[in-house]
Amino acid sequence: MVTKNIRLDVDGMTCAACVIHVENAIRDLPEIYSVSVNLANEIASIEVDSKYADFSTIISAVRDSGYNIPLNKFKVILQGGDSLIDTPELEKDLLFLQGIVNVRIVGDGESCSIEYLAHVIDSVSIKRNIERLGYVIETIVFEENTFDIERLTKDAELRSIKRKLQISAGLSVFILWGSMGGGLHITPGFLQNWYVLCLLTTPIQFWAGWQFYTGAIGALRHRTTNMNTLVALGTSVAYFYSLSATLFPGYLKMGTMEIGVYFHTSATIILLVLVGRFLEARARVNTSESVRKLMDLQSNTARVIREGIENEIQITEVVEGDVVVVKPGERVAVDGRVINGISSIDESMLTGESMPVDKKTGDKVFCATLNGTGSFQFIATNIGQDTALAQIIKLVQEAQGSKVPIQHTVDRVSSYFVPVVIVVALVTFIFWLVLGPSPSYNYALLNMVAVLVIACPCALGLATPTAIIVGIGNAASKGILFRHSEVIQKARSLDTIVFDKTGTLTIGAPRVTDVIGVGDIVDPMLINMASGAEKNSEHPLGKAIVAFANEQGVAVPATTVFRAIPGKGVEALVNGYKVIVGNESMIREYGIDDDSLRQTALNLSLEGKTVVFVCVANNLLGIIAISDTLKPESQQVISNLMDMGYSVSMITGDNKNVAQTIARQLNITDVVAEMLPQEKIEIIRHLQDAGHVVAMVGDGINDAPSLIQADIGISIGTGTDIAIESSDIMLVGKDLNGVISSISISKATLRTIKQNLFWAFFYNISLIPLAAGILYPLFVGVGVPATLAPILGDYGFLNPMLAALAMAASSISVVSNSLRLKNIK
Repeated sequence: MVTKNIRLDVDGMTCAACVIHVENAIRDLPEIYSVSVNLANEIASIEVDSKYADFSTIISAVRDSGYNIPLNKFKVILQGGDSLIDTPELEKDLLFLQGIVNVRIVGDGESCSIEYLAHVIDSVSIKRNIERLGYVIETIVFEENTFDIERLTKDAELRSIKRKLQISAGLSVFILWGSMGGGLHITPGFLQNWYVLCLLTTPIQFWAGWQFYTGAIGALRHRTTNMNTLVALGTSVAYFYSLSATLFPGYLKMGTMEIGVYFHTSATIILLVLVGRFLEARARVNTSESVRKLMDLQSNTARVIREGIENEIQITEVVEGDVVVVKPGERVAVDGRVINGISSIDESMLTGESMPVDKKTGDKVFCATLNGTGSFQFIATNIGQDTALAQIIKLVQEAQGSKVPIQHTVDRVSSYFVPVVIVVALVTFIFWLVLGPSPSYNYALLNMVAVLVIACPCALGLATPTAIIVGIGNAASKGILFRHSEVIQKARSLDTIVFDKTGTLTIGAPRVTDVIGVGDIVDPMLINMASGAEKNSEHPLGKAIVAFANEQGVAVPATTVFRAIPGKGVEALVNGYKVIVGNESMIREYGIDDDSLRQTALNLSLEGKTVVFVCVANNLLGIIAISDTLKPESQQVISNLMDMGYSVSMITGDNKNVAQTIARQLNITDVVAEMLPQEKIEIIRHLQDAGHVVAMVGDGINDAPSLIQADIGISIGTGTDIAIESSDIMLVGKDLNGVISSISISKATLRTIKQNLFWAFFYNISLIPLAAGILYPLFVGVGVPATLAPILGDYGFLNPMLAALAMAASSISVVSNSLRLKNIK
């Protein structure tokens, strides 16, 4: 079964219970294999069949559950008008594309408005498909990308909450003033009138607080509950009781029991919840700052040469094969390969490395990197969602949207939390109605409201995802990419780190140092044949031989047959001759005599050089010695890891002498050499069977199986694509310090998650009983001390307004604690 992961934005979630509701709404649909919803970045990650295209059903299910999936919009003017455009056919063709949800064609087909899911398809792909269908785009009227939609939505949300806050705050001042009654001698008489207080409170209850009702009703429709349910219930109880007392005071009065109104309670609770939601929303925007900064780096336009004329066009109009011009100080518009000019480019936004990288003809350049003082031209090779930047952003967002194992437990707890709180609130009401002090009805009502309001599980829902988003985002800004967040929890138990040698601890760009023929006579064919055999090799040693041939002016012949033998060497057919270039064990397998050069090869190996044997037509022609050097930071990194308490090992396919020479320089005592890929796996598996949690650091095809086998696979960004695909953490740059940084960020993120969860659970466990009136027995007969009276009243009952303030403060504290992860160095 081949599956794919799709990501959809979800608006309207406020707590962990909302996450469960959205997940359940999607999970109940056919052909959905798994779903994970992240509250902090408001994204649903869904695993479906590779051919799945029924996105409208998902959108409807989410909207029916009381939430929303926003759509991006794209509009173009087409050439041809009614004479060339088959409107029904165009609409059918566009809706056939995965990710396009709605198509509206205006007039006779001259303009086309498209709504689409930006995480599934982008505007560049849409335009490319329109042109592939045979239509010609004349003009782009407007378009909005994912980030624009997100930014506009969040800005609109913040503006709406701010406007409601301002008006609610203004009204609440007069409501509180009037509610104090005789407590303040300067209170105007008309403000103490219950009808006036009702008039002032009603806009807050049903305008500013309407979002709580819509959220609660949406949840009720699906027989679920969430934070909105608690706020709507709590404030409605206070409001409608007060309304009834105002309109029908005689019906509520029981004997000599006093009745009162609590308009100020409902109004203040809504005001404080809105304050918390505003500050929380603003803080949550900051959690994704690292990805937002990456997105902001993308250029809106590009300077392209077409038909010999240089034009500045929209970035979405660039196509593969365009010649793009980059001038000093400009950012590279898309990925490509330099064809003319030289410059140095700041790639720190991709790799985290501060030093500019020199670029010349043939070198790759990447979208959003910053050009230095030179000018150059390049051929566009990757555009839109295919650029390295877009892939990094996608990878980071997917990792941010994934869940650590502990989050699944939190979600399950949260799904039962709100119903349990409602039951606790009802029990609280009944208990104090029967056993509470006079007027018992009033105290029972206020205690129930306090329980409902203080127990909102916002902090629980935000504790884990906010920390993950900030931690993984901070790592991305340093050139460290997490494939999923589960690795964060695994890092806690990590105790053993295994390194590959070539390209990992060493520079990985070795150079030929010695060329020795049989009988010390170097056959001119030796380098010629060896370079031809290695021409198609991706191994660093093979590349070194080809580079040496070019340096010596030796022509590299064509290869008709090529076969790489992992861990041993290569076999090729060069100019009609069978050529073998490999280590000693390989030529022995072919039965080729190496006695004449065995001692020489041994001496070179003792010097820390790698020796390859070159054989033509099953005859030994000579040996080539190649030396690699340590990366400048390798010694310090290994030393730091050992100081941190990790056991450090090295596994390599190179010979023992070379491996031992490198290991001695790094003070590594646990070294295993001459290992084939499957043998590396066995060593890691043996460590795991012994109870160790192992991280493997490497690059290259040989390392891919080991990266998969390890508990945490860390690939060096200069490695091959297969190694990157096999790893849990990718270091985009060449700096090995990323190994330490990735472990440190993982541990700091997990530590923050634990802190958040502790305080979120501690908050609910401690304050719900307080709101329910557990302190009452302590103050019976003695009264509440004057210093605590504003909080606990006369009998130890928590003021509902303070309960609302505490609820808001808990969410803000969780998000603020997570934001500290941005400061990890």
